[in-house]
Amino acid sequence: MADAILVLNAGSSSIKFSLFLEQGGELQLRLGGLLEGLYTAPRLTAKDASGASIGERKWPEGARLGHDGGIAHLIEFLGAQRADHRLVAVGHRVVHGGMEFSEPVKLTAQVITMLEKFVPLAPLHQPHNLAPVRLVAERLPQVLQVACFDTAFHRAQPEIAQAFALPASITERGVRRYGFHGLSYEYIASAFPRLDAGAAAGRVIVAHLGNGASLCAMKAGRSVASTMGFTAVDGLPMGTRCGAIDPGVILYLMDVMKMDARAIEKLIYQQSGLLGVSGISSDMRALLESRAPRAKLAVDLFIYRIGRELGSLAAALGGLDALVFTAGIGERATVIRERVCRDAAWLGVKLDEVANAGGGPRISAADSRVSAWVVPTNEELMIARHTHRLMEKSS
Repeated sequence: MADAILVLNAGSSSIKFSLFLEQGGELQLRLGGLLEGLYTAPRLTAKDASGASIGERKWPEGARLGHDGGIAHLIEFLGAQRADHRLVAVGHRVVHGGMEFSEPVKLTAQVITMLEKFVPLAPLHQPHNLAPVRLVAERLPQVLQVACFDTAFHRAQPEIAQAFALPASITERGVRRYGFHGLSYEYIASAFPRLDAGAAAGRVIVAHLGNGASLCAMKAGRSVASTMGFTAVDGLPMGTRCGAIDPGVILYLMDVMKMDARAIEKLIYQQSGLLGVSGISSDMRALLESRAPRAKLAVDLFIYRIGRELGSLAAALGGLDALVFTAGIGERATVIRERVCRDAAWLGVKLDEVANAGGGPRISAADSRVSAWVVPTNEELMIARHTHRLMEKSS
């Protein structure tokens, strides 16, 4: 019977899950799925590794399954799938590891207490990331649990890249640039050398473009700089997040518009970005299909900001050897990749339109000085790998 590792990525109203089996020393995806609408209209969908449906359930509108009920049902559902495996570990995506955690760690009561202290640094993510940890510990106390951090990959950045120009009395409290999407970038850093070992050993900018969006500059596979900073609302405009904003705007919202901290938090996290600019949708697909002027403005602003940040990160790297697109928009939106690459012609990117239309993996012309690629990310596999390594150390 094979050992199995469950990967959980819990959000405010959903739990994404994947189950990996250890077979012949390799981790193979057994199944994956999503339990969403935990507090409104819960729905479970699960598929096997080939994409075939293996389970679906809908609860009535208005049902409140919550995280407790969601985890309980998920454990029951996965238990019914256990004919060929036994669950030995659970890996969790945890957004913030602060300054203390630069690598995955076994979850103990002491570690959980430390991670709870980072809730003010990631108020919309950290509490939900940690909720399933306690629930799994209650129901499966014998199972190893591991935290894998979105910030950890960026802890290798030079100190100057992590610093704000603020008094030491503030920065010493942990106010610094952390960077996020680290598990995605770490996976790309592990996968890209198989496509272009030479470029991967040099200067690479990875564009993680999805509902959450950021860029990361890598040198020899290590993070050098990133667009996200103290929180996951910095940098590029995103689905509903504003991205980089003049701090004076926040003061204006407080002093002139009389908005309090919670109203501003809702504005910059949930009402801005593509949704706020367009007034239509946070979904890039809907905006690309729309003829509304503000939909076009939202797309144009998204691409413009990517171009600005590309230049900034290329400067941090001292040049550029490769540009990699990943995540939902980066992997699927042909027109976004095309426009970004054309705007990056000054950096040496020359697009191959046919290759781009086909989805890559290489989408730049043979004579392009800077190569461009599409590399699907796999954060779940990265978490499973980390969990497996800690599991071996614990045995």
